Amino acid sequence: MSKLLMKLNQWQTTIYENKWWSTAIVIVLSFLISIPVFVFFRKNIFDLNWEIPIDKIVLFLLIFSVFFYLVYKFRKKLILSFLIYLSTFIIASLEGNYSFFKVVDAYRIIVYNADDNYENEAVKPNTLLPFPNKKRVEESVDYLNPKVRNFALYCVNKHFKKEAKLQPENRKYIQYFAVFTEINSRWNYVNDPKTDEYFANASESLTYFSGDCDDHAILMAATIKSIGGTMRLIHTGRHMYPELLIGKAKDLEQVVYIIKNELFKNLTKGKVLFIHRDEDDKIWLNMDYTAHYPGGPFLGEEILGILRL
Repeated sequence: MSKLLMKLNQWQTTIYENKWWSTAIVIVLSFLISIPVFVFFRKNIFDLNWEIPIDKIVLFLLIFSVFFYLVYKFRKKLILSFLIYLSTFIIASLEGNYSFFKVVDAYRIIVYNADDNYENEAVKPNTLLPFPNKKRVEESVDYLNPKVRNFALYCVNKHFKKEAKLQPENRKYIQYFAVFTEINSRWNYVNDPKTDEYFANASESLTYFSGDCDDHAILMAATIKSIGGTMRLIHTGRHMYPELLIGKAKDLEQVVYIIKNELFKNLTKGKVLFIHRDEDDKIWLNMDYTAHYPGGPFLGEEILGILRL
C-alpha cells in the first residue's frame, strides 16, 4: 500500500509540474462535474423559455466556472478532485436525476437546440366550442378497466424496456411512447355506422384494434392515462386525435431528444415534431396516427374543441 501511495504522489507531482497536462485535466474534470449539476438545475430550478438557448449556455458556463476554480485550487490533489467528480455522479444517480453512464447524452442535450426540431402552434381558448358528445367520450375513456391497464403493462414490457431502465429520468415518457408504438402498429381504420356516431370504450377496442379516429384517440388516451400520463382529446369537426402533456420547455428538450435521437431516430430523420401550447404555456405533443412516431404532423384542420381527461 505504501508503495502504491508513493507512486500516486509521484504521478501527481509529475502532472502538477507539467502545466499543460495539469490545466487539461482540470478542464476535463470541471466539465464532467458540471454536467450533472447543469442537468439538475435545468430540470428542477432554472427555466427561461428563450427562443435562442442563451440561458443554457450562460448557466453551464457559470457552473463550469465555479467548478473550474475549485478544481484548479486543489489541483495538487487530483485524486481528491476525481473523488469529488465520482461522488457527484453517485449522489445524482441515487437521487434519480442523473445516470453515471449518460455523460455523452447529457452533453448532447446541452448543445441540442430543440427549437429547430418542432413546429409550435398556440391554441386560442376564446375560439373553442363545447366538446361534442363530451359525456359519452369521457365514459369511453375507461382507463381504470383492468384490461386497459394490463394492455399498457404489456406495451411497456414489449417496447423500449431497456431504454426505460437506462434512463429513469425519462422512464415515463419512454413508456408512453411504447404504448403509442404498439397501438399504432396494430390499428385498423374502420368507419362508424352512417346513422350515428359510435364511441367504442377503450377496453372494447382492445379486442380488434379497429375503429375510426375517435376510437383510436380514446384508446390511446385511456391506455396512457392508465400508467400516469395526462391526456387530452382535440376535436376539429371531422377529426379527433389525442395529445400528451409534456410540460414546460425544459421537459420538451428531453422528449424531443429521446424521440429523434434514440427511440425513433430513423423515422424522424429530417422531420420536425408537432406540438401545441395551451393558455398556461404548457406543451402538448401530437399522438395521432398521422405518423409512426410521436409528434407526427397535424391534419391541418382548425381546433374547435378540447377535452382534458
